[in-house]
Amino acid sequence: MFKKTVPLNKQRHAAKKILPVNVFKFAEKSYIVSLIANEFTKAASAYPIVFVKDGEELRPFALLGLEKGQNMFVNEDGTWKSHYIPAIIRRYPFVLGRNEGSSDLVLCIDEESDFLSDTEGEPLFDEKGEPGPIIEKARNFLIELQRFNEMTGLFSKELTKRELLSPLKMQIRNNQGVAIKIDGIFGVNERKLNELPEADFMDLRKRGMLPLIYAHLISLGHIERLVQMQSENG
Repeated sequence: MFKKTVPLNKQRHAAKKILPVNVFKFAEKSYIVSLIANEFTKAASAYPIVFVKDGEELRPFALLGLEKGQNMFVNEDGTWKSHYIPAIIRRYPFVLGRNEGSSDLVLCIDEESDFLSDTEGEPLFDEKGEPGPIIEKARNFLIELQRFNEMTGLFSKELTKRELLSPLKMQIRNNQGVAIKIDGIFGVNERKLNELPEADFMDLRKRGMLPLIYAHLISLGHIERLVQMQSENG
């Protein structure tokens, strides 16, 4: 998705402008994208929410395609084929990163983004070299994402600790009739959830995790929709 991410600064980007992000070709090969806890409800109405290994941890992702490199929610003209666009997509071309040799988070931008322009769009910096409204908006949005990302990590760790996540065994057939086995995705095991000791179940409830679990379980019905979309796309 990102081609060349660099820290944003007024010396390097003083004359740059940002065009509206309304074409999503940059995400056309992203078959999964990470999700954060506060978007589960909206995301669950559009995509299967699954858990995938991210480093050493299992984290929630929206499944956007049935094969790597395939995002079935990006139309040929680059428009998005759903009522909800995941936050990780909406943040583009901005992202939080770290300066070399520092642990401090800084606002970065994809310098090779098609939305970065020398002539058109909203200026990144004003005539005095001060950050423009678009930078403040992007920074606030990404800080909010970072905060919810940490909460999502705690949620995922709780599911792992309580051994509630099990592999989802999926095998479908593509348009050529070839069987495709989808490995490496996990979901909440309903049997294990129902067999939790009452104290553990109530703890999940008190911590606001049950709505996230149920949103995830309901969302898995969209896997059949992905199969149908793939068939319709021919």
